[in-house]
Amino acid sequence: MDSSGRVVLPAAFEDADIDILAVLIADMLERLIAHNDRIPLLPESLTRFHSRTAPGISVLDYLRRIVKFNKVEKSCLLLTLHYVDQICARMPLFTLTSLTCHRFIIASITASSKGLCDTFCTNSLYARVGGIPVSELNVLEREFLRIIDWRLTCTREVLQEYYVNLVRTDSSGRFCIDGTTSHSTTSESSSESDVESMASRSPSPMQGQIQHCPSLAIRSHREGSTILIDTATITPQAPQPPTIEQNMAICRLAELAWRNALNRDKFEHIVFVLKKTTCAYAKCTSLGTN
Repeated sequence: MDSSGRVVLPAAFEDADIDILAVLIADMLERLIAHNDRIPLLPESLTRFHSRTAPGISVLDYLRRIVKFNKVEKSCLLLTLHYVDQICARMPLFTLTSLTCHRFIIASITASSKGLCDTFCTNSLYARVGGIPVSELNVLEREFLRIIDWRLTCTREVLQEYYVNLVRTDSSGRFCIDGTTSHSTTSESSSESDVESMASRSPSPMQGQIQHCPSLAIRSHREGSTILIDTATITPQAPQPPTIEQNMAICRLAELAWRNALNRDKFEHIVFVLKKTTCAYAKCTSLGTN
């Protein structure tokens, strides 16, 4: 720790503890999710990565679980952020939300481990650790590779930029990089202002902005924004009207939400009746004893 009590991290991401990387990545993804969850879900924006309900495990615990049981490399963790930018550039309607994040992470790590690592796990193990059927992971992996056009790698300098930016924008402000003169954000308010400033950046940060403070961009109001990639080299997919499957899926989601609300109302009504019955019974009992 330095004099201000912050944790000093190595200058290179290869030397950083993998659990610290998981904490930094989860912090960034959680802020992305909190921002994007406010965007209404449209039928045409549904993807293979959407689940019916948000998983009951946090992003950090999910990353730690994958790291523990799949022995993930540090570069594969950081590549998850690069893939988010790649897919957002190619699919303007895609958002990383509480419904898509976990399935995106397991598909990303499955594909990147095979593309970068000499040894990797089987899909059955990735699926078991990720909490989904292996057949579903196979579909997610194929869809993931199709969207990013099989471009699984990037340079070491790009990953280092992500690492430096994760430390700089961490919402807790308790990390700093050894040998740097810049200071981490020390309050939640300043961190949020930094996050909001990312949303207003140009969709092509390689042109003039990347030299200063590259950071994972947040998509605001369905405007695609990326970082550390030249969007001029990427041809985004043209917006398509919702398919029959997407319309059916959105109707199913609405039906589930309605049923949950209905069941909750029924449960509250039953509890109310039981309370009234219990009070009446207790009153009758007390009168009888008197």
